[in-house]
Amino acid sequence: MKKIALALGTCMALWACNAPGDVSQENLAVIDNYITAVEQMDFDAMDSYLADDYMGIGPSYGDSINKAGAVASWRKNVQELYQKIEYKRSRNVATKVAEGENQGDWVSNWAELEITFRDDRGTVTIWANTVYQLVDGKIAKSYTFYNEADALRQLGYVFINPQDL
Repeated sequence: MKKIALALGTCMALWACNAPGDVSQENLAVIDNYITAVEQMDFDAMDSYLADDYMGIGPSYGDSINKAGAVASWRKNVQELYQKIEYKRSRNVATKVAEGENQGDWVSNWAELEITFRDDRGTVTIWANTVYQLVDGKIAKSYTFYNEADALRQLGYVFINPQDL
């Protein structure tokens, strides 16, 4: 009887860890799949993970883009600018904001990104953070942060203060 109770308890514990409806795990999977689509430059898959009313914000203050613009921008950048995008040391964490303006399910991705540019322009490595809001299994909003100046510096750009001219 003890063996049956122990086996039943173990099965229930395992089921609880993988219970259907675990929104955090589902959301983490959506973001993992979206990142894979970005690395594979799979525009149809990227499109499928974004909600129809998606809004992307950042990296600069005032930057924003909708779903159609985001997919078109990715497509153009891959055709004209990026040869390869690789997420290294990528980590995700899921959370739920219970109240307020940003109420809902969120996943934050911190990554070291290595971006190789076309036409021998070079490769840059940046730290990037994107915070995704998920609604009904789709990415509804994202906030992206990275140091654009550092990426440009790695490509050989030089910043000059106009007062020094």
